[in-house]
Amino acid sequence: MDLQGKHIHFLGIAGTAMGNVALMLKKGGIRISGSDEHIYPPMSEQLQRHGVSFVEGYNPRNLQPKPDLVVIGNVISRGNPELEEVLDKGIPYTSLPEIIKNTFLWGSRNIVVTGTHGKTTTSAMLAHIFRFCGRNPSFLIGGVPIDLGTGAHWSGSGLWVLEGDEYDTAFFDKRSKFLHYLPETVVINNLEFDHADIFKDISEIETAFVRLINLVPRRGRVFVNADDMRARTVTQHSLAPVYEVGLSSNAKIRIRDFVELSQGCTFTVLGEQVQLRLSGLHNARNAAMAIMTAHAYGVPLKDAATALAQFRGVKRRMEVVAEAAGITIIDDFGHHPTAIQATIDAVKLRYPNRRIFALFEPRSNTTRRSVFQNELAHALATADVVYISQVARLEQLSAQERLDPEKVVAHIQQLGKQAYFQPDAAAIVSHLSSKIQTGDVVVVFSNGNFDGICVKLKGLLGELSTVNQNFNKE
Repeated sequence: MDLQGKHIHFLGIAGTAMGNVALMLKKGGIRISGSDEHIYPPMSEQLQRHGVSFVEGYNPRNLQPKPDLVVIGNVISRGNPELEEVLDKGIPYTSLPEIIKNTFLWGSRNIVVTGTHGKTTTSAMLAHIFRFCGRNPSFLIGGVPIDLGTGAHWSGSGLWVLEGDEYDTAFFDKRSKFLHYLPETVVINNLEFDHADIFKDISEIETAFVRLINLVPRRGRVFVNADDMRARTVTQHSLAPVYEVGLSSNAKIRIRDFVELSQGCTFTVLGEQVQLRLSGLHNARNAAMAIMTAHAYGVPLKDAATALAQFRGVKRRMEVVAEAAGITIIDDFGHHPTAIQATIDAVKLRYPNRRIFALFEPRSNTTRRSVFQNELAHALATADVVYISQVARLEQLSAQERLDPEKVVAHIQQLGKQAYFQPDAAAIVSHLSSKIQTGDVVVVFSNGNFDGICVKLKGLLGELSTVNQNFNKE
């Protein structure tokens, strides 16, 4: 279908990828509308800023006048009133990965960055390196990189950086999304169990990655984390060259001399020293992957390192959102135990000798379930004080299959740390207000809005600052 002059409606427009692709198409002159539930920043602000019309809530009326095409997000399932209207009225529909492929990717050189953790930061780093070095990349990233200003951009240069997700495509297409992205190069950061709502076990996830590797042409490349056995295993039958990057002695490309700094970290790769503003060994791995991938596309190592020295990160990835009354608030997208622990470890290194509070919302389709009941306790217990809220969308899961946050709290207490269950964000902030002190660091973990908890925490800091100012005056 020729999309010029057409009207496209996005069903689930507030998803990061959905919203970003909607913005790209609007910039191309296509009329865009959309609908979703629980639309919140930063995507709501981006859509409004670019004049994209959207409605909160699903209703057949949102499809009037009838669009030429409906893009159906993978969170949409049968029974959704707008989806049912699309099917009843025979309105043409497609998935997000399909419209990306057919509109942008054929004939381009596509780099697909994957993995359970770190793919947003790594793809943002790679796009930043290319742009800094004058390569003018197109990119689609599942977040908002601070330096790029947007998670999606079509440059027409023929070079694409895409964050590749193994989650399914749509209700009518259960293949992983990244299988649509026509990869010339694949980056695999790591491989763990996730997406418990669609994968039964880790072997099903491994199968999805094997299928992705099977799409890489012989002239392409595969970059893989040498420190992750599962990631290495899925690449063993690749017909494209495989480059192992990591700390392991068997890695062809070694990360060496890692040092955590007061503001960031430094390491060397192939003899080139790299200094980052971001903390943590996990970010050093992300950076090494981005540098080596860019180098494979002709970017000198020194230029890539220079670019990353200026990289400021991605919103909601260890993002400092407030500092007042001697207290720091950090917002983080982490929702998998491994990612949570990596972030807490990095925060402890960046803020030594300060008490770390971890506030966690069980919201992802995996952490709402009991599969990580024990792992979450051990990950969160690396903080000093832990708060856990009630499971999101509680009524959608039976008591037998969902996470029990009170048991997680009891487990953390057995591990010798303070831990509290509170039903929602307001209750957490209220309880926290009597515990928090000057010098504390509060890290919020959620892949959603967490009922505006960061705004509530900023309000608490404002109150504490006022109290301190009045006390000092007296």
